Amino acid sequence: MHLKNIDLNLLRLFDAVYRQRSVGRAAESLGLTQPAASHGLTRLRLLIKDPLFVRAPGGVQPTPKADRLAAPVRLALAGIEQALNESTGFDPAQSRRSFRIHMSDIGEGRFLPEMMRMLREQAPGVHVETMPMLREEIAAALDSGRIDLAFGFLPMVKDTQRVQLLKDRYIVLLREGHPFARTRRRGNALLQALRQLEFVAVRTHSDTLRILQLLDLEARVRLTTEHFMVLPSIVRATDLAVIMPRNIAQGFAGAGGYALVQPPLPLRDFAVALHWSRRFESDPGNRWLRQALISLFKE
Repeated sequence: MHLKNIDLNLLRLFDAVYRQRSVGRAAESLGLTQPAASHGLTRLRLLIKDPLFVRAPGGVQPTPKADRLAAPVRLALAGIEQALNESTGFDPAQSRRSFRIHMSDIGEGRFLPEMMRMLREQAPGVHVETMPMLREEIAAALDSGRIDLAFGFLPMVKDTQRVQLLKDRYIVLLREGHPFARTRRRGNALLQALRQLEFVAVRTHSDTLRILQLLDLEARVRLTTEHFMVLPSIVRATDLAVIMPRNIAQGFAGAGGYALVQPPLPLRDFAVALHWSRRFESDPGNRWLRQALISLFKE
C-alpha cells in the first residue's frame, strides 16, 4: 500500500473512531453524517486490509492492527495540525480545536469548572477531553501529541516544560461531629492519635497511600476505592477518615458537613504544575491555552 492512496480525511476519521470508540460519536465530532463516516471507514478497511474496528457493547473496539496504527496516525495528524496552526495563528473566539489534557479525577474537580467557564467566555468553540494517564507515560504522550497539557503533582515527569500553579498540602477530612475532630492535640501527639481512626484510601493516588504507609496505618484502611471524588460522600456517611489535598477539602467543608484536621503528615506539602512538551512550545493554540490557564490558576 502506498501513501498516495490514503486520503488524509480517512486518517482523521480513524483517529476519531479510535478515541471515541464509536462511529456515530466520531462522525458527530468531525461534522459528518454516520453513513458518510461508515463509508469512509469501509474505504480505509479495504486499503489497510484489516477490519480495524469490531462491534462491542456501546460502540466498537479496535483490532490489534488498529492499536498499532493509532499512535503513529495521531502523531502524524498532530504534526500536520501544528504546522498549519503555526502558519495561520490561533483565534480562540473562532477556533474549533480539541485539546487533550491529563488530569486525575481530583484535578478535574479542582480545575475543570473554572477552566470551562473561561473557555465559554473566550473560546466557546474549543473542545476539551481529559485523558488520565499513567505517570510514566505522560512525558511521551506530551511529546507525541497524544495529549497537549498535563496538570498535577508530577515530580517524576522529566524533560517537559512546566510552570508551578499552586502549593497545597495533605490534611485529614472527617465528617462534622466526628469525636476525633474535637481533639486538642497538636504536632506529633496529633500524628500519633491518627491510629485511633479508620481510613478510606484511593488506589490510583499513590501519594496518599505512601503517607499511610509511612505512618504505618495501612492496617487501619477499611475501604479502598478507585476514584477520589467519591470519598467525601463516604466520609460524611461514616466515621472513616481520608487524607486528601487541603484545597479540595476546604471546598467540601465550606458547604458544611465536614471537619478538617491538619496533623504534620510526612510528604504533606506538594506543588501542582502545568506541563507541556518542548516540541509544541511555539504552537499558537497550545501557547494560548497554557497562558490562559497560568493566568487563571497561578497563585
